[in-house]
Amino acid sequence: MVTEPLIQVRGLENRFGDHRVHEDLDLDLYPGEILGVVGGSGTGKSVLLRSIVGLHQPNSGTISVFGGDLMTMSSGERSRTERRLGVLFQGGALYTSLTLQENIALTLIEHARLSRKDAEHLARMKLALAGLPPEAALNYPSELSGGMVKRAALARALALDPEVLFLDEPTAGLDPIGAAAFDALLKTLRDALGFSVFMVTHDLDTLYATCDRVAVLSRGQVLVADSLDVVEQNPDPWIQDYFHGPRGRAVAAAHSQHTEEDH
Repeated sequence: MVTEPLIQVRGLENRFGDHRVHEDLDLDLYPGEILGVVGGSGTGKSVLLRSIVGLHQPNSGTISVFGGDLMTMSSGERSRTERRLGVLFQGGALYTSLTLQENIALTLIEHARLSRKDAEHLARMKLALAGLPPEAALNYPSELSGGMVKRAALARALALDPEVLFLDEPTAGLDPIGAAAFDALLKTLRDALGFSVFMVTHDLDTLYATCDRVAVLSRGQVLVADSLDVVEQNPDPWIQDYFHGPRGRAVAAAHSQHTEEDH
C-alpha cells in the first residue's frame, strides 16, 4: 500500500539577492517517520524548515501540507494548519522571563483558548512527558542545564499535540549523554504519540539512533533521500566524507554493535 506524504515539497526555490539557496528542490515527509535532513554549511537546511512551517516565503515552488498548498491558503486555513505543526528552534527559543510552566501555558492559552488554570495543568503534563521532574515547572530557563532547556522546548513544541514535529539541531550543544537521552526520548514519543518528525541535524549519533530516512541537501537540491544504508553508499564526495570519515566510521561501528546487542 502506497502511503501519501503528509508534506510534499516540489520545485522549491529560495534566493537571497543573487545567492540561490534552493533550486527545484523536491522532498516528501511520510506519516510516522523520522526524517533527518543533513548537508554542508550553507545548503539551506534551516531555510527549508522555515519555508515548510510558513516562517519564510519561498521565491517559487509548492509546499503541500496535509493536502493543502501552504502558499495559497487563506489566513484562517493557514492558522489551522500551523496548529498541527510543532517546532523546536535552535537554542530552544523559550521566553526567559517566564517559567517553563508559563512558557507552555502561554501557547495553550493563545492557540487552544484554555483557561490559565487548565493551561498550566496541561503544561505540567507536557513537561512530564518530555522527561522533566515536577519541580522544574516553576524554574526559569536560565536556571536549567542545556539538556533541560531542550526538553522544555520539546514540551512546548508538543503543547498542541502536533501531527508533525520540526526540530532544528535539537542536540546541538548537549554532551553525548544528554544528546543520547534526547534521541531515546524522541523515538519513544514518536512511537507512543504517532507524530512524524522533520529534523535538521548534523549529529551522526542522532541520525543512526533515530532516523528512518535521511535527506542530503547539496547544490540547492535533495541529492538523495533514503534509508541510511542506501545514503551511505552514494558516491557524492560530501556524503563519503561525512559518513565514512573517522567520526562517521566510529558512529556506524558503535551503532552496529549496539544493534547486535539488542538482538
